[in-house]
Amino acid sequence: MSIKPALMHWSRNSVRLPGRLVAAAGFALAAAPAIAGDLAFVTCQNGDGVSVLDLDAGTQISQWSVPGKPAGVAVADAVVFTVAPDSKTVRRHAAATGKVTAEIQLEGGPIGVAHDPARGRVFVSDWYNARVWVLTASDLSHLADLPTGAAPAGLALSDDGRFLASADRDADQVSIFDADTLTLHRRIDVGTRPFGLRFAPDGRLFVANVGSHDVTVIDPQVDRAVTTFSVGERPYGVAFAQGRAFVTNQYADTVSVVDTSTYQTLATLPSGEYPEGIDTSTDGQSIIVANWFDNSVTIIDAVTLSVIKEIETCDGPRAFGEFVQRDFR
Repeated sequence: MSIKPALMHWSRNSVRLPGRLVAAAGFALAAAPAIAGDLAFVTCQNGDGVSVLDLDAGTQISQWSVPGKPAGVAVADAVVFTVAPDSKTVRRHAAATGKVTAEIQLEGGPIGVAHDPARGRVFVSDWYNARVWVLTASDLSHLADLPTGAAPAGLALSDDGRFLASADRDADQVSIFDADTLTLHRRIDVGTRPFGLRFAPDGRLFVANVGSHDVTVIDPQVDRAVTTFSVGERPYGVAFAQGRAFVTNQYADTVSVVDTSTYQTLATLPSGEYPEGIDTSTDGQSIIVANWFDNSVTIIDAVTLSVIKEIETCDGPRAFGEFVQRDFR
């Protein structure tokens, strides 16, 4: 079965709502401290490319050609992994040049990606066939399949490397695997249509539910959801900094800032139009947001909760995954 471009623009069309124009959010840019040495590798689905951004300078320093409408991304030291759903292709790039050093075509619907550096593995979710592929990080050879619920999207590996989590969108659940043994640890019900998810530094898993406009928090140590809190319309991705969770709200053109201890909303910040992928600078001082409809990223000061700057990207930035890395050049 071929993957249709409209389907793989899953954040709008897969929730079966009509397209709409979202009003652009205007905001003043605050004075910015430098972001020391970070690069962002932003997949651009519409533009068949990756924008490489110098976050300190606030500029795009290069642009790679990546055919097949890339969306998923995972950065690992001097390597970048991309997932192009339309061509069903997973690629391993040299981060310094963008050169493809390995690639594989997967029969199904590859979407999300996560990297396991300790074990030299890459995990890729299969939207169509309710599974996660396990690949070798060095040459992308196929190792195993992990069964999930229907339509797995986002993937996340816990900071300690113990757990791999899959957001099973059409099953309204998360599948959690033991990342070492590749066995199922537990399946846990969440909100409606989970899509993006990420582990907090303390090991809790935050799951963005695009259908119920909220975030479910799971503690894998006790194998249950501990709370659910509301955010803006169509939450997509989650990142962490300064004891706070930052959640992109696609239809609201905002980022919700939530205290991770009390689950209280501290602020709602403007982003660009249709914010999606979100990540944290390596020093924990800034949050980087990819704005699909604005062809830009917004950088937020995680301490003062003010917008620092915007940087232009190639067309249709998704940045679905962990896309920020310290400059290794």
